[in-house]
Amino acid sequence: MKFSGDNTFHRELRRRVDTYFKRNEHKQRDNARMYLKTTIILVSFVASYVLLVFFAANWWQGLFLSAVLGVATAQIGFNIQHDAGHHAYSERRSVNKWMARTLDMVGGSSYIWHWKHAHFHHTYVNIDDYDSDISLGWLARLSPQQKRYWHHRWQHIYLWLLYGFTVISWHLHDDFRDILTATIGKRKMPRPRGKDLMGFILGKVVFFTLAFGLPLVFHSIGVVLLYYAVVTMVTGLQLALVFQLAHAVEEASFPSPDESGRIDTPWAIHQLETTVNFSPDNKLVTWLVGGLNFQIEHHLFPRICHVHYPAISRVVETTCREYGVPYQTNRSFGAGIASHYRWLRQMGR
Repeated sequence: MKFSGDNTFHRELRRRVDTYFKRNEHKQRDNARMYLKTTIILVSFVASYVLLVFFAANWWQGLFLSAVLGVATAQIGFNIQHDAGHHAYSERRSVNKWMARTLDMVGGSSYIWHWKHAHFHHTYVNIDDYDSDISLGWLARLSPQQKRYWHHRWQHIYLWLLYGFTVISWHLHDDFRDILTATIGKRKMPRPRGKDLMGFILGKVVFFTLAFGLPLVFHSIGVVLLYYAVVTMVTGLQLALVFQLAHAVEEASFPSPDESGRIDTPWAIHQLETTVNFSPDNKLVTWLVGGLNFQIEHHLFPRICHVHYPAISRVVETTCREYGVPYQTNRSFGAGIASHYRWLRQMGR
């Protein structure tokens, strides 16, 4: 599938963003703020894990530390791994590669993520059968092109709970299925070989050791499974909501290619039509979600470190207004949640 149309807007936008960095003498990657943020997140992750496994003495301490560990795990995904996986963390390829592998440490696969997210999702946003992120099978209907089942009439109610199981499914099923079938959704991907396969295997060994092996030395299986569930539910809900508020909302479009497999829209315009920012004025949200509330800027410039998104958003929005192309934003987190709720209900009908 290919995109068509005039790319004048995209070229001018890139020129203006490049000018911003040159004028302010900022580097697009290798940012001191990002290194400090990485340190804070990793220290939080290690500290909450150690306290949970070795020092928690009662249920409320375990519950609190599990929630903190779930937040820290999501932070690794939103900030460290996500930037590194897009080569937005550092100019050095080796640094990006090792930082991207933090995903393997917390139970995902950086290899599969590259194909699922960086390749399929970022290229074919909100296009059914191409973007697997909008495909939840029979569980939900997120796109008008998807088949509607009778139970979807209640999806605006039950999906909020199911979002919490996102990470559990990822850990125990999805990655292994994708490797065995060499597919992501309906798209083919190359199976990992050599170093990539070894990295996948070692990542799973490290994760299952941290998640189950080591804790079982000190705690009963019931306790371990209980707090594993808390950590993953907290992580899963965060990951799911950030994606859904950016793409599965009323303001986003869900285009289909024509019979020849073409989208009659330039790639950059497609990104703008299918992507929505949320809560852009909330610095805490921006910090917590790794700048992914500026999803428009991320999709247009995925190789720029997310700490720059608030600044370049002003350049992007101004350019969009001048060229008469959409720049869509829900001004608060609550507004994004409400829009997603209404979209789920509409698709269920």
